[in-house]
Amino acid sequence: MPKEFKFPDIGEGIEEGEIVKWLIKEGDKVEEHQVVGEVETDKAVAEIPSPYTGTVLKINFKEGETVKVGQVLFVIGDQGEKVSETMPEVKAETRQPVFKAAGAVGYLEEAPEEDEIRPSTMVTKTVSAEKRILATPIVRNLAKQLNIDLTKIAGSGPDGRIIEDDVRKAVQGGQEPAPEIKIEKKYDVWGYVDHIPLRGLRKAIAKHMVESVKHIPHVTTMDEMDATELVAVREREKANAEEKGIKLTYLSFIIKACVAALKEFPLLNSSMDEERGEIVAKKYYSIGFAVDVDGEGLVVPVIKYADNKNILDIAKEVQDLAEKARQRKLDLNDMQG
Repeated sequence: MPKEFKFPDIGEGIEEGEIVKWLIKEGDKVEEHQVVGEVETDKAVAEIPSPYTGTVLKINFKEGETVKVGQVLFVIGDQGEKVSETMPEVKAETRQPVFKAAGAVGYLEEAPEEDEIRPSTMVTKTVSAEKRILATPIVRNLAKQLNIDLTKIAGSGPDGRIIEDDVRKAVQGGQEPAPEIKIEKKYDVWGYVDHIPLRGLRKAIAKHMVESVKHIPHVTTMDEMDATELVAVREREKANAEEKGIKLTYLSFIIKACVAALKEFPLLNSSMDEERGEIVAKKYYSIGFAVDVDGEGLVVPVIKYADNKNILDIAKEVQDLAEKARQRKLDLNDMQG
């Protein structure tokens, strides 16, 4: 029987991704764990491994197209099998595992929901109609705005998760809205223009910039310092670092100084939990730094637990993460925490 591989919900508010490239084509044979393509999600490019062995029967998205969480990326089965337009739902008792992308290292199998955990003696159980609703806060908010009851919607995402498309279809009475005729003007009143799609890295930056302005008070402060001793230390240690293949920049010293400052002023090392009305003070010290990606924008890799690392350790990690960023090989874990 053909098996669908749906774009998984990998958390952190990721709702969609852009197909960067396919390494397979329809009719190709693939092995389990084989990398079949790359997808860019919110600044990170992740490899897509196949969770099955078989023949690629259908690829639903072309390179450059955007896929949303829950949509079927490709279908794998036996050679010669036909793919129906609407494949039957897999029952809970025989459901295939849901695989979550884990960047370049492969994929992770999602843990079962609490109501699916069985004791050692396996007991078949019918899923109750009262099961909890699986939907992200964004989807719940959309449903609230459109006055849609989520309990009456069958989700098309992984594990029956309700996605935005499900809510919008419910507004249309379950029918797909008629396609709009889009007229794209090649000029405005002043002259000719080009229309560039907002997607991938640029789209992520735009979204996060708006969130930043909305939630964080922006402050600029300027101070002067005597860096004579810092310059002397760097010059003295630079040759030692180069012997180890490390480029020692001032950034490593600044990161270490930030850790000392956060320890002295712990409330600066905190975030706001708006739902619970709490300030979450972090007892770990992880510092992000910006890297320019080919002039397209900035990504922010994170030096985790910087308080436990010396200057050379930090310099090496900065160097490695910056190179991964420029090659578009960062995964989401590199930019979290």
